[in-house]
Amino acid sequence: MMKFRFRRQGADPQREKLKQELFAFHKTVEHGFPNQPSALAFDPELRIMAIGTRSGAVRIYGAPGVEFTGLHHNAATVAQMHFLPGQGRLLTLLDDNSLHLWEIVPHNGCAHLEEMLSFQLPSRPVFDGASTLPSLSRVTVVLLVADGNRAALGTEGGSVFFLNMDTLTLLEGQTLAPDEVLRSLPDDYRCGKALGPVESLQGHLQDPSKILIGYSRGLLVIWSQTAHCVERVFLGNQQLESLCWERSGSTVVSSHSDGSYAIWPADSGSSLVLQPTAATMPYGPFPCKAINKILWRNCESGGHFIIFSGGMPRASYGDRHCVSVLQAETLVTLDFTSRVIDFFTVHSTLLEDEFDDPQALAVLLEEELVVLDLQTPGWPAVPAPYLAPLHSSAITCSAHVANVPAKLWARLVSSGEQQSPQPTSSTSSWPITGGQNLAQEPSQRGLLLTGHEDGTVRFWDASGVALRPLYKLSTAALFQTDCEHADSLAQAAEDDWPPFRKVGCFDPYSDDPRLGVQKVALCKYTARMVVAGTAGQVLVLELSDVPAEQAVSVASMDLLQDREGFTWKGHDQLSPSTGPLPWPAGFQPQVLVQCLPPAAITAVTLHTEWGLVAFGTSHGFGVFDYQRKSPVLARCTLHPNDSLAMEGPLSRVKSLKKSLRQSFRRIRKSRVSGKKRAVNASSKLQEANAQLAEQAYPHDVEVTPVQRRIEPRSADDSLSGVVRCLYFADTFLRDAVHHGPTLWAGTNSGSVFAYALEVPAAATGSEKRPEQAVEAVLGKEVQLMHRAPVVAVTVLDGRGRPLPEPYEASRDLAQAPDMQGGHAVLIASEEQFKVFTLPKVSAKTKFKLTAHEGCRVRKVALATFASVACEDYAETCLACLTNLGDVHVFSVPGLRPQVHYSCIRKEDISGIASCVFTRHGQGFYLISPSEFERFSLSARNITEPLCSLDIRWPRDTTCDRHSGAVRGHALAHLHGLSHQCRHHAGHYRGRYNGGSLQRNPRRICGMWRKMRPTPAPF
Repeated sequence: MMKFRFRRQGADPQREKLKQELFAFHKTVEHGFPNQPSALAFDPELRIMAIGTRSGAVRIYGAPGVEFTGLHHNAATVAQMHFLPGQGRLLTLLDDNSLHLWEIVPHNGCAHLEEMLSFQLPSRPVFDGASTLPSLSRVTVVLLVADGNRAALGTEGGSVFFLNMDTLTLLEGQTLAPDEVLRSLPDDYRCGKALGPVESLQGHLQDPSKILIGYSRGLLVIWSQTAHCVERVFLGNQQLESLCWERSGSTVVSSHSDGSYAIWPADSGSSLVLQPTAATMPYGPFPCKAINKILWRNCESGGHFIIFSGGMPRASYGDRHCVSVLQAETLVTLDFTSRVIDFFTVHSTLLEDEFDDPQALAVLLEEELVVLDLQTPGWPAVPAPYLAPLHSSAITCSAHVANVPAKLWARLVSSGEQQSPQPTSSTSSWPITGGQNLAQEPSQRGLLLTGHEDGTVRFWDASGVALRPLYKLSTAALFQTDCEHADSLAQAAEDDWPPFRKVGCFDPYSDDPRLGVQKVALCKYTARMVVAGTAGQVLVLELSDVPAEQAVSVASMDLLQDREGFTWKGHDQLSPSTGPLPWPAGFQPQVLVQCLPPAAITAVTLHTEWGLVAFGTSHGFGVFDYQRKSPVLARCTLHPNDSLAMEGPLSRVKSLKKSLRQSFRRIRKSRVSGKKRAVNASSKLQEANAQLAEQAYPHDVEVTPVQRRIEPRSADDSLSGVVRCLYFADTFLRDAVHHGPTLWAGTNSGSVFAYALEVPAAATGSEKRPEQAVEAVLGKEVQLMHRAPVVAVTVLDGRGRPLPEPYEASRDLAQAPDMQGGHAVLIASEEQFKVFTLPKVSAKTKFKLTAHEGCRVRKVALATFASVACEDYAETCLACLTNLGDVHVFSVPGLRPQVHYSCIRKEDISGIASCVFTRHGQGFYLISPSEFERFSLSARNITEPLCSLDIRWPRDTTCDRHSGAVRGHALAHLHGLSHQCRHHAGHYRGRYNGGSLQRNPRRICGMWRKMRPTPAPF
């Protein structure tokens, strides 16, 4: 009999098969702007752009939805990138002096990025007789020769080497050493200082055999590859930064370290040019910073473009990040808020065209990408369909809204277009249009909302691969801040020279940290939302299609309820602006509720059908009737020892004495509990018996896991009154016959308060309820045994399904809940999940996650998982993220573990804190301040890049490059994996260790995902 007490039934094969059809973990796409970009490249023929990062990542972008991602094996900084035009191949140079050749490879109608070859350049001389190569020091610049199968490498030692692009090996006998160049120089110039590193290599567009070489000393040389000699010499003496060859080859422009640029004649009869035809210091005469890069582009209409970065007056504006655009007499100094990495122009590169006629200027900055239209007067910025800087102001919270109605979507798009009108000119479209997005248009729309430190809420189209900005809501205009005064002073102090023009939207500075958005909630059926901030402000807003000028009602709610002995030591509340205020089209505030004390909002929920909003802080929670603009309920959750809750997140006032006292108390408690455990001999005997029992049982019998011991938390812990979650539900609270509106609130101390709400019912055929007061009465109060913080509360109907959102059932947008059978409430704490029956609130089932897994819950959500085998079958499950970065999925209401995956590194605390789940089994989390990683737990609903690229250059498919036979076999095998067996692909990742599969596992993950026919909605 005792033997069967420890046994559990084995795994059900049918259930295991069903799990494979329901659940699968994939990291699908990275949204946002690449973190710490370091290099930029553009293919003018394919119209694709590549960005390299300091972590060794390679991102290639084309038209919206066309994205390719790769990662170097050695995570070194990408120093330079160069496309082989029209070939879909990319050469990267890392700061460890290694070269890597990437290729966009088509397969089964789609394409993926693959690293084909790599070469570690030798850094020391070779003294054997078989090699005549001199020492190859660090590579400073790379030039792809126009014939397409060679590359020139300029080095720190002044030599120029040539590389075979087909094999990625150095060509012997073609090296240009500094001595060969010195023989062509006059004696007085030759006897001076050394030439220095090669700073620039430029190819001649009309004559590919000519290469323009620039040395750090200032010397410019035109080298003829056919004659293998110096064709022309330009004797410059100022330290060189960059070079550019005019399209016809008759003019060379050079930029220098003193902030000047010089124009040299390249078609003069003399082979020795002593002086430039013109030398200009645009922002002189005082000392200026170096011009790091310069471009010369001619136009058919006359008036060439000169575009350069840097060159600002060192004393006055040396800290500015600028790119200057000069055409004829027009000069504009583009002023950015982050460092300039690189820039390029989109222009004609056809040999038969006589002029460049640049269409656009793309500037890669450290924190954003800015594109300017050079064919429209004023050179306006072109709105980016992707790569928008999510962190233009630091992200403080995020939320996801699935299945957005088409009407609300159109209104949001219209409001966003009124904020930033689209250019009417056809030439102002996005210039990076390469590739084709093969993904079908999503059947349903998803919104990602991000709250920011500057008080803004940004709306993003998260329906597909490209995260597109839709609309931005700003709440700062409602409050009185010093930002307007500071802006006016800055503008008054700024002179007209240089002609600065602020460009870009990245702004890392917040005018007032109290404006920061902490929580957002949106009702997609009534177009109402709640925005809650750091200083206790709760805004109720409504979407309007037309601008308006109106006053905002202000109300205050004291959550302390006149408790004595508590003094707020934190920040002050924000002062609202008085009188009518102008509001643009979009979300316009209706009511402002100010919580007192003005602590940060920790939880918020909205029920538009009842006209109520609930909010919580570290002091308590309240309910406000925004229809009648009157308070309904205020409950203080503070414990007498919660003094830290009175200091606020922005206060530096903290009692060192009390913190030390608490530390010593915890140490004393741990010592006492340790002694008690040591004395308890019976517990040791039980553990020994359990070990013997485990050894006696057969290994194929599944044994109930041993639960970890969990110490109950003290009731007087600091911040125990923090409200963690709030939830409105229509359920049975008073008795099993009558159901009605309720409010559930969970706190940091494991307390759950359930209030019965008396909400006047709306008349038949009307959605607006009568103007009667709403009353709240405490119905139940639950105290969890271990006092673990309550993360979420959800009510399940008689069928065990979560209740629908407001208006979903009344408008027949979702199945009506079962109000006949018994309801249950699911309470998720940091340590366990527990289901209680209603209205008795008696425990029904539970799962102790901390006791079983040794982790704590950080995020939970209910999600619907659809089957890949049967379109009509789906299950609602509970997804949770732990502090170890693992994602667990449990059945509802049985709370049986289904699957678990390792998702986020446990050291990535900010990533775990930023995670948000969707209703259809997907999720987002921040992998950097500017990037969201998107992942999917569903085997069916996956959003991933599906794209192709039209490449017509000849491919050699027969050659075996670097274990190509192994690679081809592995790829063919991986592409042949069935849809249900992709979770076994890790076997193949570990199997082929010798080839490129081990070097780039991310590429293989991308190939598994390419097999899916269509992206599914959220």
